[in-house]
This record gives sequence, structure tokens and C-alpha cells, in this order.
Amino acid sequence: MTTSKVPGAASIHEAGGGIGALPGRLRPVTPRMRVHGPAYPVRCPGGDNLWLHRAIAAAPPGSVMVAETGGLTEFGYWGEIMTRAARAKGLAGLVIDGGVRDTAVLASLDFPVFSSGARIRGTGKDPARGGALAVPVVLGDVLVRPGDLVVGDADGVVIVPADAAVEAVEAARRRDLDEAAIIERLEAGETTLDIYGLPA
Repeated sequence: MTTSKVPGAASIHEAGGGIGALPGRLRPVTPRMRVHGPAYPVRCPGGDNLWLHRAIAAAPPGSVMVAETGGLTEFGYWGEIMTRAARAKGLAGLVIDGGVRDTAVLASLDFPVFSSGARIRGTGKDPARGGALAVPVVLGDVLVRPGDLVVGDADGVVIVPADAAVEAVEAARRRDLDEAAIIERLEAGETTLDIYGLPA
């Protein structure tokens, strides 16, 4: 399934019953970036990116790394070197509740990065600090488990439990078809009040 055929994050969120919306602060480096794939969760100590380096080495090709940083989002956990390393490994993208750097270069590379913003503060790489790979993490109020579906675009990022992913994607496709029909009716002269039965 190609990225262009995956419904948007908002459609999947709504069609799936309002599930899995990550915090709105998590945005793509550039609006054209889209990502989808199975989650590979990463738990990082705040201000330390060693576990992200380990994730690049360990994550299966096609995975989307989803990183929790203990709420310390003012550090630049990720940049050009890691992006190029992850792309060379065949990973599908990164979603991190933390900062990234080298954003002008990241915007030019074919690797989707979603973060809480550009940050220049450097990180440590302390092996004595605890982190973990492929364990559940929490971003905002959403639990992200290994293999859950990650879909991100200019509107945001949604996480769908693996056992509900196929149903949510199909429901989102039906929703998109319904909206296409509504657009045709609008272009033919109907109003949203008429179509949705809203009070005038």
C-alpha cells in the first residue's frame, strides 16, 4: 500500500471513532511530509538521544520510530546525520515528542520527521541512563505499542491499535468517498445547511 493511498490522519482518527490523536504540537518538518507504517516505540531519557541511535540500528525496515522523551522537549534529539542513517536502514519515519535540528536540510530529504519543533539544545549519550526499545510509550494521552499503525500528515499524527488498523483505514476510505460526494453537491449549489440538516 503506497503512502498516497492511505487516508489522511484526520479521516482515520474520525472514522476510527475519535481514537489515537497525538498532541497537536507534533508537526511535520514540512507540510508535504506524510508517513505511515508500524510503530517502533522508543523510550528516551530526557535530554539524551542514545536510545534513538540504538533504535536506528534495531528497528525493522518500514518501521516508524515513535519516541517519548520524558516531557523534556526543548532538546534537539535528532538531526541530519540520524535522518540519513535511518533512511539508509529503510526506516519509514520518525515521530518524536521532542525537538529536532538541521530542519532546513531535513525538509529537503525524503524521510518524514514529525516533532514538537526546531530545537538547538544538544543532547547527551549516557549509557547509564535508562531507556528502552520496542516497549509501549505514551505521547500525550495515547498509548503506542509495537506494531500499532502510525499515520501522519500536515494535519497531525494518529495511532491506531494494530488489531483495529484495517477496519479504521477502510472506514476512513468510505468517509473520504462520502465527503467527495458532498463536495459535488456543494459545487452543484447546495449548502452545508441543506446537506447536514443544520438549523438555518
